[in-house]
Amino acid sequence: MKTIWIAICVIGALPVGAQDVSDSTAISIVPVKIKAYFVNQPLLSLTASGQVVSARQIQDQGTTTLLPALSTVPGIRMEERSPGSYRLAMRGSLIRSPFGIRNVKIYIDDFPLTDAGGNTYLNLIDPASIADIHVTKGPDGSLYGANSGGVVRIQPKGFNIQKSHTELLLGTGSYGLFQEQLSMQRKVNENYNFSFDQSLTRSDGYRSNTALNKKTFQTAHQWKYNTSNELKLFVLYSDLGYRTPGGLTLSQYEEDPRQSRPAAGPNPSAAAQKAGIYNKTLYTGISHNATITDKLAHSINLFGSFTDLENPFITNYEFRKEKNAGIRTYFSYVDEEKVNIKWQMQLGLEAQKGYYKIDNYENVGGTATEAQARDELNNAQYSFFYRAMAHLFEKWTVESSIGLNKNSINYRQHFPETSSPDGSIGFGDIWMPRIATSFLITNQVALRASISRGYSAPTIAEVRPSDITINTELDAETGTNYETGIRWNTQNRRFVADIALYDYRMNNGIVRQVRENDADYYINAGEMNQQGIEAAVWAYLLMPNPDRLVSALNLNSSLAYNHYRFGTYQIEENDYSDNKITAVPDWVWVNTLNLELLNDFGLNVQHQYTSSMPLNDGNSIFAKKFHLLQAKVNWTTKFIKSASIQFFLGVDNLLNEQYSLGNDINAFFGNTDPINGRYFNPAPPRNYYGGLKLSI
Repeated sequence: MKTIWIAICVIGALPVGAQDVSDSTAISIVPVKIKAYFVNQPLLSLTASGQVVSARQIQDQGTTTLLPALSTVPGIRMEERSPGSYRLAMRGSLIRSPFGIRNVKIYIDDFPLTDAGGNTYLNLIDPASIADIHVTKGPDGSLYGANSGGVVRIQPKGFNIQKSHTELLLGTGSYGLFQEQLSMQRKVNENYNFSFDQSLTRSDGYRSNTALNKKTFQTAHQWKYNTSNELKLFVLYSDLGYRTPGGLTLSQYEEDPRQSRPAAGPNPSAAAQKAGIYNKTLYTGISHNATITDKLAHSINLFGSFTDLENPFITNYEFRKEKNAGIRTYFSYVDEEKVNIKWQMQLGLEAQKGYYKIDNYENVGGTATEAQARDELNNAQYSFFYRAMAHLFEKWTVESSIGLNKNSINYRQHFPETSSPDGSIGFGDIWMPRIATSFLITNQVALRASISRGYSAPTIAEVRPSDITINTELDAETGTNYETGIRWNTQNRRFVADIALYDYRMNNGIVRQVRENDADYYINAGEMNQQGIEAAVWAYLLMPNPDRLVSALNLNSSLAYNHYRFGTYQIEENDYSDNKITAVPDWVWVNTLNLELLNDFGLNVQHQYTSSMPLNDGNSIFAKKFHLLQAKVNWTTKFIKSASIQFFLGVDNLLNEQYSLGNDINAFFGNTDPINGRYFNPAPPRNYYGGLKLSI
């Protein structure tokens, strides 16, 4: 613990000089408010750990991925196994997420992007189409249903537009990278605005069998058709295809990191099987917000999606048809008339229904042949919630909420024939409470504390994984999180600091395992004890002297320490109790420096340190620690009064580190013969990109 506090003190001391800047210039380096728990509220007095990631932060580094921007949030780890293949963990392990995103609830505005089956296709969204991202950390099953790590709320462009704006980006880079992004926002009048966003991204990738081809179209509309009512429409279509190179053993990784997974035993190579993911998804949401009285409001959000997915894999060729539909609706009552007591409450429902048709065939050189299995699974999720919050004497915020969550899966096996082709899996009625408070010691310092319950039911991909058997034995993860924290900012908000400590005790943690034929399956691992410390500081320095090279400096430093350990956890004769939880590094430290230079130049540098982490439950093999350094320089000039053009050049992995990003967890042979386990997905060495962005 001594090392932890020394590191926090060092980070806290970094931007001390920022306090010497005159308070006369009102510049804020982070947003004053965050969209959390139904309303925009002051970030300083928020009862949870949270952060806002701006569109500028998303564009500060490479514009094809959200990874650098989301990595600035302590507690979030994002990985990209190959171009287009995302994994994301928030306050937790990637142990459940070998190929996707689980344990985290993600919304687009008020529409859940996380489907009824528990999966989130975050890679369908183009980063240039995002206005900002609001993150609240820690499990909260009381208001948002199944999640163990927290909630990510993506605000798309098109809502609450301040002025009309158009941007066109063209870029190219190493390994055949090409990107085109068009974003058009229009404020027609005070009552109607809309946006259209379109993108095309392709890449050959660093490794063999990693080609990416992605096309997206997104539109958002907001219409305030009278003083009390508004309609919002959101539509996203994405056509995403990428090859998956597969994991390498340690010797293969060191000998030739560019190779895709070679043939081994009875299994062909990834290239021979043309392993990949091909996802065509249409997502639509429509919402209506009504102000009934000056205190009472109602919101209703209807959403649905259709996904056509093909996955040629090493051991089979899978076709999935996924249909999802849902509703999120609530009443909100806000009373802010009294001087010393202001309060509000919300009562509502979120419900989703999913229909999944999954067919598996033999994969012969990338062609589907004989049938292996045909199943249909229907998933239903319901969450009834209530929240009350009081703000007392402009100092003390107290809130409590409770949710009743229901989750069930019905299935029918069409092929091969079984004695009991139909069945159902239920996870019971799960009550999820949360109690939290925040107290302003001064106008710049706030203390917070909370106790919350979280849960995460097994996803469709875990109940029916790649071993094409339906697992009826899995239980939902549940746990209780205890958290405390402190925030501090100067009056002009040019220096902000945030520290959080949490202790999340999870039962029935879900863990990935691999069979001898390389197909994955999942089990409950018993106890997972997740304790951590998160610290972040932001500082902004303004240089008013026109003779100085640097006109402004923005510094962000975030640190996460993860003391994650298994509790009681045993598989047959193997006892993993008290081991480090798989795929969790002890330390992650991210530093970002943004310089605004004279003559319209800009420089952004980001450094990320990730310590070593275990790749299997037995802790017998670890991924090495690494330092990732990225830099981007840009020059902006105006060629007419209302238009500008920006030229940019960036470099990724400036230190030319050899590291693996997106390791295969508990790979086959992983715990019995770790040297021959296929864990490693090598990331590219030093590589470059550049382009231009036209703004009108």
